[in-house]
Amino acid sequence: MIQEVTVLSGKGGTGKTSLVASFAALAENKVMVDCDVDAADLHLILKPEVKETNDFYGLNEYLINKDICIECGKCEELCRFDAIDNFQIDGLYCEGCGICFLACPVSAIETKERVCGQWFISKTEYGPLVHAKLGIAQENSGKLVAEVRKAAKKMAQKKGIPLVITDGSPGIGCPVIASLSGTNLVLIVTEPTVSGAHDLERILDLCAHFKIKSLVCINKFDLNLKKTREIKELCKERSVEVVGKINYDSIFTEALIKGVPVVEFSDGETSRRIKSLWGNLYNKLSS
Repeated sequence: MIQEVTVLSGKGGTGKTSLVASFAALAENKVMVDCDVDAADLHLILKPEVKETNDFYGLNEYLINKDICIECGKCEELCRFDAIDNFQIDGLYCEGCGICFLACPVSAIETKERVCGQWFISKTEYGPLVHAKLGIAQENSGKLVAEVRKAAKKMAQKKGIPLVITDGSPGIGCPVIASLSGTNLVLIVTEPTVSGAHDLERILDLCAHFKIKSLVCINKFDLNLKKTREIKELCKERSVEVVGKINYDSIFTEALIKGVPVVEFSDGETSRRIKSLWGNLYNKLSS
């Protein structure tokens, strides 16, 4: 049975991707997935060699056929995104709801598939990576997340790989929800700040809503010990285990500049803490 662990954070900049890159170096026989399709950066560390490129089709593009249009203005009247002006549809504003297509009395609105990005299957020195790149100003990143996760699980099944490690998106929006469905375990990376605690609560609520077991790692815990204690108390009240605390260390930045996982950049205290975190996480996943 394939097990999937998804790493999330309530906001960006918590060190989530750096930890995932280290997990990629520590874990054996796994597929990695980068679901942060709006701002993917795991590839900067894992340096993938792309083996397969696939187009991603998101929302359809809508066009007005002027040979058919009777200029009644119904489409512009109903478009709540103000995407239609002078009987032309502006693709940057169009959200693809299709109300114009449905409302047009003479069927002058045409649709065509729109390539909104690409997703890739790549080879890295740590194992296969499935990742994606959403086009500029393109929407439907949740659908793209679902695509890459589906491809990763298909590959794992085909090759008999028992583990999928997923780097999710920050926040609690649609891409995050798409990262959660069907995952076995969630690791939430937070930091000891007011916003970190606030966003942690939001994502804990999200995981609880979908009844997915979640664990917490406090990164840069030594920057604010009072807030770290408050976060640990919060987790205790919600019966969520804190499985790791990582100290603040500039080697995160130095490793990122070098483009290598932290655990391969240094064997100091921080790397030992990350290895301990992965050990705890893997044990929870296996139990």
